[in-house]
Amino acid sequence: MTAPRARAGVVFGCLALTALVLSSCSDNGTPAAAPEKPSVATSAERVGGMDALVAAAKEEGTLNAIALPRNWAGYGALLDGFERKYGIDVRVENPQGSSQSEIDAIKRNRGRADAPDVIDVGDTFAQDAARQNLLAPYKVAAYGSIPRNQKDSQARWYNGYGGYISIGCDATRITTCPQAFADLEKPEYQGKVALNGDPTKAGAAFAGVYAAALANKGSFDDIQPGIDFFAGLKRIGNFNPAESTPAAIVKGDTPISIDWDFVNLGYADEFRSEGVDWKVSIPFDGSFGQYYAMAINKDAPHPAAARLWQEYLFSPEGQNLRLGGYARPVLKDVMEEDGTLDEAAAARLPTVEGTPEFPTEAQSAKAQEKIARGWAKAVSG
Repeated sequence: MTAPRARAGVVFGCLALTALVLSSCSDNGTPAAAPEKPSVATSAERVGGMDALVAAAKEEGTLNAIALPRNWAGYGALLDGFERKYGIDVRVENPQGSSQSEIDAIKRNRGRADAPDVIDVGDTFAQDAARQNLLAPYKVAAYGSIPRNQKDSQARWYNGYGGYISIGCDATRITTCPQAFADLEKPEYQGKVALNGDPTKAGAAFAGVYAAALANKGSFDDIQPGIDFFAGLKRIGNFNPAESTPAAIVKGDTPISIDWDFVNLGYADEFRSEGVDWKVSIPFDGSFGQYYAMAINKDAPHPAAARLWQEYLFSPEGQNLRLGGYARPVLKDVMEEDGTLDEAAAARLPTVEGTPEFPTEAQSAKAQEKIARGWAKAVSG
């Protein structure tokens, strides 16, 4: 009989406090915090809940994104789905830009209406942006379900999707497609082996060098063998310095491309109508997986839309759309357990042997510094 009385006392106390300070009360009888502006809110709850966040985002009406190709990790479906669901116009600047170009755009356009609201970068670049105090802390609803090694403890960034480094090959132009990094040194691949960008600026290319290091007695602590491998490919004439873009592949300029498996697998579908027989293999001698990080510009011109975009990307709908683009959503295991995973789309992912391992933040930062100091002299110079 005492419990209801105690509860009544709490409610009465809350009502009395409300009358005195014009504050509302939470379910446990304590004063509820007043809603915060989206620009400083660290969760949807702080804005007043998801409905309040959606309303604020719709009022802004626009989201500035950057470097999101529609054929990358399901972004075509994600961009369309977000616009359709919320009626918010998404503007994508420089769709083929690199991770570094995204960070540069935040710094260059600070305080401007056309500055990026959100970025999608290799996690090493996200770590660097966080160290420069460029990112806003924000916990999406699913933050607690993201593995600890895939997120920043202060919620300034968290990984959303990832994949494995793979070798794509145009079988209409290459008689025998390579299956491993060691194959890339064969004379038949003269001038044919390319990366997706410059590893000092692009996450995919950086990961390609890391994978080459693992294939050549390197480690997460030692990326130098990867730099040496590409220097050797350049020396024998096999390395092609051209960036492996979709246009370059279709034209035949870069018939062998080291890139993420979700990119190369998407190319296989995309280029079929162009008469390109694009084969994809995950090199057994240098298996390297990594994820891409989502983050909000600390000075985002559309802070509510930026936070709503993050919520969408980490919702079951958003994570399943990643699968449609062959990317591995970071919440895949959780969704498999709770029954929200698109199992048919998940079954299309290539099988990878062994348990995936990832470099630590310190190892990635060290590798990035090594690439920044040594790549130009060894390979680009």
